[in-house]
Amino acid sequence: MRPILVVVGVLIVLMGVIWALQGLGVIPGSFMSNNPPWIGIGAATAVVGVVLSIAGIRSGPLAKNP
Repeated sequence: MRPILVVVGVLIVLMGVIWALQGLGVIPGSFMSNNPPWIGIGAATAVVGVVLSIAGIRSGPLAKNP
């Protein structure tokens, strides 16, 4: 489950960063562009992704050697 958490966490971080950049107006072409609430939503989403990634990295080893 550890690699899955890390991959999902990284994808969520990327999604949050994209949302925040759209809220800032850096990435145009969406209903989120230049819409300030999406800056906070994107930042919060990115934080959740970082937490998931850290949880995946800090969890135990993949398999114990006998």
